[in-house]
Amino acid sequence: DNWAFLYAQRLALKQELPLHVCFCVVPKFLEATIRHYRFMLRGLQEVAEECAELNISFHLLLGYAKDVLPTFVVKHGVGGLVTDFSPLRLPRQWVEDVRERLPEDVPFAQVDAHNIVPCWVASPKQEYSARTIRGKIHAQLPEFLTEFPPVVRHPHSPSCPAEPIAWEACYSSLQVDHTVKEVEWATPGTAAGLAVLKSFIAERLKSFSTHRNDPNKAALSNLSPWLHFGQVSTQRAILEVQKHRRTYKDSVDAFVEEAVVRRELAENFCYYNENYDSVQGAYDWAQTTLKLHAKDKRPYLYSLQELEQGTTHDPLWNAAQLQMVREGKMHGFLRMYWAKKILEWTRSPEEALQFAIYLNDRYELDGRDPNGYVGKRCLWSICGIHDQGWAERAIFGKIRYMNYAGCKRKFDVDQFERRYAPTH
Repeated sequence: DNWAFLYAQRLALKQELPLHVCFCVVPKFLEATIRHYRFMLRGLQEVAEECAELNISFHLLLGYAKDVLPTFVVKHGVGGLVTDFSPLRLPRQWVEDVRERLPEDVPFAQVDAHNIVPCWVASPKQEYSARTIRGKIHAQLPEFLTEFPPVVRHPHSPSCPAEPIAWEACYSSLQVDHTVKEVEWATPGTAAGLAVLKSFIAERLKSFSTHRNDPNKAALSNLSPWLHFGQVSTQRAILEVQKHRRTYKDSVDAFVEEAVVRRELAENFCYYNENYDSVQGAYDWAQTTLKLHAKDKRPYLYSLQELEQGTTHDPLWNAAQLQMVREGKMHGFLRMYWAKKILEWTRSPEEALQFAIYLNDRYELDGRDPNGYVGKRCLWSICGIHDQGWAERAIFGKIRYMNYAGCKRKFDVDQFERRYAPTH
């Protein structure tokens, strides 16, 4: 289920050439830890096995693409290169670096395979909110939300077989933190991800529209780790979920809103706004209001370490933080509360954003993702991106406020706090 892969195979079939898949493993990426790398690499082992069955060579290249890929292209006499798309600064830089180093006669194409409507097709500019992009996305879904053609067994074999992959050497090449352990509930790989999708449709979809904001109810898809690492395609998830529209119309519509409209809105922001991870990326009204209230007295001030360990005065916040540390996934509703409290308990909006992004990227399996920077998380919560101005108050200014009492009205806070109580 990957349009870049399908396009590459189509080119290879047309030219009657073998097809190679390369994955460049960088030694470190933002705040990613062994938790993320193991999830990614174990998923890739499944890809390597599938490629072997399809007579497609899979290569794991250790190092930055600019250092390893052009050499590979020359060595194997590669006739053309196809890559996927990410709107984030670093992956875009990787693409640029490879482009500069490729032989001039090797064409290089980029396919946005992880958005349903390609990012640059959905809109030519930064969209203000879900309201302004929704119509554009829905108008183009009939063209792009189609069934995938199959990847076929490739008829043209490479002249020399791919080298066996040294997975262990790959792990030892990493320069990442090994203290953040893997999680038990999420098994990496496409097969496991599709099983989660199946269980969502069978058990949780019916209550998605009514209970998705209740952290005690099992109503979420829980698919974000597999979507983030490309192990399950968002398009596949939508195609499967939509089959149940007649039975669960409200839930299906709500899921499409979250997984397509909101997700592609976050991609749009990161693609068209180079300050997608800083206060400078916020709208003027938000920057002004945050500046006005930057010197307001904070009721509590916490260090990064206190936040990371979940030792604040607020048992709900601590429980949410500990859920993220232990499970690599915090409930969606609590991600908003969590980030807003960081704004309230740190020295400045800049520090709040820095801490929130660091913690999100370090512990969330789906961290280091447009949805994490913008979505209903860091910039939405702290800088009002894709939101509107609200009644003015201390610290927050016109940024939407959330508090403990509000959470108590929405769900059984005590039940959640008991579930993620500190173990010491």
